[in-house]
Amino acid sequence: MKDIVRIIRFTRHLWKYYALVGFFTIIIAGLSQLQPLFTKGAIDQITKLFSGGKIDSGLVILFAVLIFVSDFLQTIISNISGYFGDILAIKIQSSLSQKYFAHLMTLPQIYFDSEQTGTIINRMNRGISQIANFINMVSNNFLQFIFSTVFTLIIVFYYSWPVALMILILYPIFIYVTTKTSDKWRNYQKDINLEQDIAIGRFAEVMGQIRVVKSYIQEKAELSVFKKHFNRAVNISYPQSKYWHKQDIGRRTVLNVIFFIMFIYIFVETERRVYSLGTMVLLIQYALLIRVPMFNISFLVNQTQRAMANTKDYFDAMAVKNEEDETYHKPIAIINGKVEFKNVNFSYDGKNKVINDLSFQLIPGSKTALVGESGEGKTTISSLMLRFYNLGSGQILFDDQDISLFSRKSIRDNIAIVFQDPALFSGTIKENIAYSKPTASNDEIIAASKAANADEFITKLVDGYDSQIGERGIKLSGGQKQRIAIARAILKDAPILILDEATSSLDNKSEKIVQEALETLMKNRTSLIIAHRLSTIKSVDEIITLKNGRVDEIGSPSVLKNSGGIYSKLLSLVEDKNETSKKKLQSYEIND
Repeated sequence: MKDIVRIIRFTRHLWKYYALVGFFTIIIAGLSQLQPLFTKGAIDQITKLFSGGKIDSGLVILFAVLIFVSDFLQTIISNISGYFGDILAIKIQSSLSQKYFAHLMTLPQIYFDSEQTGTIINRMNRGISQIANFINMVSNNFLQFIFSTVFTLIIVFYYSWPVALMILILYPIFIYVTTKTSDKWRNYQKDINLEQDIAIGRFAEVMGQIRVVKSYIQEKAELSVFKKHFNRAVNISYPQSKYWHKQDIGRRTVLNVIFFIMFIYIFVETERRVYSLGTMVLLIQYALLIRVPMFNISFLVNQTQRAMANTKDYFDAMAVKNEEDETYHKPIAIINGKVEFKNVNFSYDGKNKVINDLSFQLIPGSKTALVGESGEGKTTISSLMLRFYNLGSGQILFDDQDISLFSRKSIRDNIAIVFQDPALFSGTIKENIAYSKPTASNDEIIAASKAANADEFITKLVDGYDSQIGERGIKLSGGQKQRIAIARAILKDAPILILDEATSSLDNKSEKIVQEALETLMKNRTSLIIAHRLSTIKSVDEIITLKNGRVDEIGSPSVLKNSGGIYSKLLSLVEDKNETSKKKLQSYEIND
């Protein structure tokens, strides 16, 4: 019941469509009750012939016409109801998809760190499709079943209260038997959903890394993993389906027995002349009217159980607490671009510290490089500056202002970032550059592109800035993608810049062009560089080396190269150029 209430609450803004579908459903339910009445009237007239009486032929024809008209009206109105039901279904899908997407955008980064992209998408598709199917079932089947039952009981009670009582007894018996079997079925469905989520999650990963899969010839291995989880889902469905249908046999057998008793009673009472032939036919018709939807309760229950089981993950995701409400937080104003970490501690899991009592300053307008082994917290530092995560303790200050006291939006407005992976979207070059400033004019976009050394190659393309670049910019070279990413950062014009070493994966020619663009980007900005190439950080103002989540050394490249510390040792390893040195450099994510 709680899940049904949640479905209604999430879709209550569509009440007009519910009302329309419900209104037409009631009319259809009412019309369906008329045919047995008209049939009874016609039979009662015709049976007068067998007792020597005189029939009213015109009345018999009228009953035939009324049967046709009621049937025809049901056809028209059911299709009108179906039309509004279709509109309701697509509106539900659209509304719930938007709610889901909007909510996901508010969730903290840690949620996405622990979830596969494909799983998140599959939960949305499964949950929303099930909700739409459930609403459609309720509006087109369940409501009609309810109103048909009410109307039928009223009419049957008028002609025979014992038959009405037998019909009424069916419901509590069926509901009791059904509810006893629901929990076990849902547990099966939960396991099926888990296996499908894993399979779809892996599917999305493979599609996003298809070049890696193909280059390492792992197509069969990935297909095997995909099959394994789907086959597990299939194997679970065997006992689930077997259990369901065994229980359904029991439910239907109970109904068959009661209907048998009901028909025997009607036939016997007719033989005793308590009922006329027309009344007998009327009662049988109403019993059959009830029999069909009653047996279809199995379908309704099945659909309801599926809706409850398959929407659980959707609603669980919607219930995840989003980033704190910061409507009361004022926007931060950054003029100089000074950055300071004060005794910062941070852990992803609440146990193992990644950042341990970290303190340092970035001087306004300076270029600072972070150097340290993999796992020492270089990327974590940039994530904390962007407030992707909350600190365990300590402070991060921008221009001597504690960033935890200001809105995340304003913090991120003041930081531009260029990732090692350019992270472009499908669409045009213009759209990707303007991603950091959607209101930018064409002149601003072109100016940013020229500053990023990108305008030259863009203008050579057939469609220029309107060229489609494909998913993740697949139609462009690595250097071209990075220059678009740099143009995007230049257009943002933020006082603080984070560079996740944007040249580490480029060839020498592309690296030179991109490095020139980066130098333009870093002018008059406080720049933090996550170093992957020592050759590109020789010109920085300061290097911070990290060890055990703490600052190991701070100083200029000229000072640290002779200090005997991490940076000095890395320079020596680069000069050695042997396999042992290369492996050690890789542990520091250095690609020289």
